[in-house]
Amino acid sequence: MLRKNRTIMFALVLTFVMILSACGGNTGTNTPAKATNNPEVVNDKGNDSDNANSSDTIDISKEVKLKMIFVGPKPVDYDSVFAQINTKLKEKINATVEGEFLDWSDWAQKYPLKLAANEDFDLIYSANWAGYNDQALKGGFLELTEELLTTYMPQTWAAMSDVSWDQAKVNGKLYMVPQNRGESVEKLILYREDLRTKYNLPEINSPEAYANYLKTIAQNEKGIAPFTPETGDWKYHNLDRVMLKQQKEWNMFDMDLPFAFKLADETGQVFNVYETPEFKDLLVYYKDLADNNAWSKNVLNSKNDHQADFKAGKTASITHNNGTLGSLMTLMLQENSPYEVAIADINEGKKKSIAISTQNGTSIHATSKNVERSLMFVDLMQNDKELHDLMMYGTSGVHYEAIGDDKFKALEKNQNFTGFSNWNFNSPLNRDNEAFPQEVSDLVNSWDASVYHYALETFVFDNSQVKTEIANVGNVMLRYAIPLEYGVIKDIDKGLEELNKQLDSAGLDKIQTELQAQIDAFLANKK
Repeated sequence: MLRKNRTIMFALVLTFVMILSACGGNTGTNTPAKATNNPEVVNDKGNDSDNANSSDTIDISKEVKLKMIFVGPKPVDYDSVFAQINTKLKEKINATVEGEFLDWSDWAQKYPLKLAANEDFDLIYSANWAGYNDQALKGGFLELTEELLTTYMPQTWAAMSDVSWDQAKVNGKLYMVPQNRGESVEKLILYREDLRTKYNLPEINSPEAYANYLKTIAQNEKGIAPFTPETGDWKYHNLDRVMLKQQKEWNMFDMDLPFAFKLADETGQVFNVYETPEFKDLLVYYKDLADNNAWSKNVLNSKNDHQADFKAGKTASITHNNGTLGSLMTLMLQENSPYEVAIADINEGKKKSIAISTQNGTSIHATSKNVERSLMFVDLMQNDKELHDLMMYGTSGVHYEAIGDDKFKALEKNQNFTGFSNWNFNSPLNRDNEAFPQEVSDLVNSWDASVYHYALETFVFDNSQVKTEIANVGNVMLRYAIPLEYGVIKDIDKGLEELNKQLDSAGLDKIQTELQAQIDAFLANKK
């Protein structure tokens, strides 16, 4: 079994585990070289772990060149930073890594194609929002067994909680090494405070106040889009996670399916979001915004980078999680942006949750020829301080300056090594930017005492029995729901009727029946 019966005491002990790295590498003789990422760790029984020392017998005499797929644009200083990473990887595990980057404008199309075409690569960034479950069930990712993990990444195996491993399982099997640091993914709004004050608008603390802001910008600021959505084949309006998930205190499971349940409902009864009066009310809200030019008429076909547009003053507001928005605010301050910006939470007092571990992770390509070295690479990236700093922050003295053990100061060229998906290596070694906006930190800290944990927090839907229906439903959502939500359909009632009719034909009931059955079984097993 992958899940280990660790005790609470074990978890406490692991907090103080020291990560030690020995020197060494290829001996230059016929004797196989030995891996040097060999820390002292503690096993379930509190003794020295045999598996932690198994790297002594791992043959790394043959140099290996790994290839990893990231999402996001290739960093400007990729070559110089990865050259340093590769020098250290060569010393430690006799391997180097080459990154390929899928730009935000087209990653959603290219990502599944790379797996479907069975291209030659070893590792790939994976995440629940990037179709992790679906790709795992399609066979694109390698199953990660306990034997593989304990042998080739003992540090991560010891440091990761059982809950995190369990959350990453699909149909009882593991296909991802998840991030090892929790984070909030509640959606917030980043907006132009200078424009709000220019028109003497009230504080943006409700959907109504936000709509007022958007319509005022549309009426008075020519050449500035009031709102620009995130790029991607999203099957919901980008604001739905603000207006529905958080405002109504629902959990929407998978943003590729139209199902939700109420956080306060301990029985976990799922319902079709599109059949609720709350959704119809939201369509009226969106239609009003669309009619008042709150977003581009070409919004359904736009490939604009919403963060780049905001930084350049081309849009007056965007949505994202607090970490992303806070980082963008920090960057704009460092670049002496002429715009005054601020962050808004229009769901004050509502239940807040934290991301499950699959928010960011690393998967091994099912056909990788370098599985062992790939796992050793991930183990180092999450646990070796020097390599972790390089991958996460770039070159010391060029991109950042270390402030103690857990903070950093961004330097002038910081932006030359940001914007891509290195978040899969999130771990307790992460540093926080000392310039991160205090108002964002205060907001997130205020949630800490009221983070809402619910019975289905670790539930993972096995969609293997309804894969065809899910694909059909996804196509319907893109074709019929998204135009409705962006106000393209004039008659809301007729549009909703047609949407739900098409969903029924696509097999929605079968998916809901399967989903509810799995939820009921999951909750019954927790009693």
